[in-house]
Amino acid sequence: MKKQIPSYLDPEAITHTQSQVGEGFISKPIQDDAVFGEIREGDTNYRDVSWMGTTALMIKTQIGLGVLSMPKVFDILGIVPGIIILLTIAGMTTWLNWIVGKFKLHHPNVYGIDDVGKMLFGRVGFELFGAAYTLYWIFSDGSALLSISISFNALSDHAACTAVFVAVAAIIAFIFSSIQTLARMSWLAWLGAVCIIIAVFIVTVAVGIQGHAPLTAGVIPEPDVKLFGSPTFVEAMTAVSTICLTYAAFYPSPDYLPNSVTAIYIVVGTVIYYYCGSHVASPALGSAGILIKRISYGFALPGLSVSATLLLHLPDKHVFIRILRGTKHLTAPTRTHWIVWLGSTFSVISVAYIVASSIPVFSDLVSLVGALLATPLCFQPMGCMWLYDNWEPGKRQKSLKWCLGVGWCIFMILAGFFLTIGGTYSSIVSITTSYHKSGGSSAWSCANNDH
Repeated sequence: MKKQIPSYLDPEAITHTQSQVGEGFISKPIQDDAVFGEIREGDTNYRDVSWMGTTALMIKTQIGLGVLSMPKVFDILGIVPGIIILLTIAGMTTWLNWIVGKFKLHHPNVYGIDDVGKMLFGRVGFELFGAAYTLYWIFSDGSALLSISISFNALSDHAACTAVFVAVAAIIAFIFSSIQTLARMSWLAWLGAVCIIIAVFIVTVAVGIQGHAPLTAGVIPEPDVKLFGSPTFVEAMTAVSTICLTYAAFYPSPDYLPNSVTAIYIVVGTVIYYYCGSHVASPALGSAGILIKRISYGFALPGLSVSATLLLHLPDKHVFIRILRGTKHLTAPTRTHWIVWLGSTFSVISVAYIVASSIPVFSDLVSLVGALLATPLCFQPMGCMWLYDNWEPGKRQKSLKWCLGVGWCIFMILAGFFLTIGGTYSSIVSITTSYHKSGGSSAWSCANNDH
C-alpha cells in the first residue's frame, strides 16, 4: 500500500486548477510548496517575485554598504593590495555561486543555509547555521541603520541626538519591512538602487572635478595616496573583513552581477581615494565637502532606507517561517499569522537597533559583521558542500581533478576560519580603541557621527 504524502511535502506537487461549472464554482490555483504548504486564493504567496523584481533586489543588496566602505579599505591597504584582495575575494565568490547552484540542483528540497547545515552536521548544524544567518542579516541591518543616522546628521547639521536618529531609522525600517513579500517590495529595491547609484556617482564626479580632499581649516590637505599601505595586523584584517561583507550577499547570483559590481567598487573606490587619500570619509559620501555631502546624502537617504528595509526583512521572514512552518498560519491571513509576523519584525528591528547603538562607528561595525558572520556563512559551508557531494564518488576513483577539488575546498575552509578568527579579533580591538580614544564614539552616544 502506497504511503500517503502530505501535499506540502510532495516535491512532485504542482499548481493546479479545479472547475465545477455546473455548481457555478471555480477555485483559484493552489500552489503546493515544500516550505509554505498549500497556497490558496487570499493567502500570502511568498514565491511570486518576477525576474525583474529579483534583479532589482540583487542589485540593491550589492550596491550599498559595500561601495560606501571601499575607499576607506583602499586607504588602509593601499590601492594595489586593495584591488588585488578585492579581485581575489570576488573570484572566490564566483566559485561560491557555482557551488550553491550545483548543490541546489542535487538537493532540490534545500531552501536555506540552515537546511544545508542539517544535511552536513545534523540538528546542531541546522540550529547553528540558522542562528548565524539570522544574526548576519540583523547586524547588517544595524550597519544600515547607522548609515541612515549619519545621513540625518549630514542633512540636518546634527539637529538632534544621534541615538534619536538611529531610533527614527529603526522605525522607518519597521514600517516598510512589515510588507510581507519581496514581490511587493521590489519597487522599493528599484528606487533604492537608483538613488544610491546616483549618490555614489555624484560624489565620485565631484571629487574628480574638485581634485583634492575637502578643505581643512581653509587649507587643502596634502595628497597622501598610498599605492602600498603599511597597515598593522588589526587594520589589515578589518579591511579584509569589510571586503568579505561586501561579497557575502552575492550568492546565489548570476556571474555577471558580481563582476559588474566589482567594476563599480574598483572605479568608485579608486577615484575617491586617489583624490582624498587618508582624508576619505566612511561612508564615502562625505568625501567631497559639505555641499556635495548634503546633496549626495539627500539622494542616498531613500536608498539607505531601502537597504535597512531589505536587510531587516530577510531575518524577519526566517524567524517567522521557523515559528509557523508546517502550520496553516504560515500563509493564511489568520490572527496568529499577523501576530507572529509583526512580532518577528519588531523583535528583529529591536536587536538591530541595539547593535547599531552599541557600535556607533560605521567602519568598525561593517568589519565586525564581515568577520564574525559573513565569512563563516560563505567560505566554510561551501567547501563542505562540495565535499559532501563529491567525497564518496571521487574517493572510489581518485582523479587529478578530484584531488585538486579536495585541496581547494580544504583551503577555502581553513581560509574561512583564519578570516573569521583574525577578523573578529581585529574588529573587537578596533571597536575598543574607538570607545577609549579622545573624541571617540560611545554606545548610545548623542555625538555627531557625520565625520
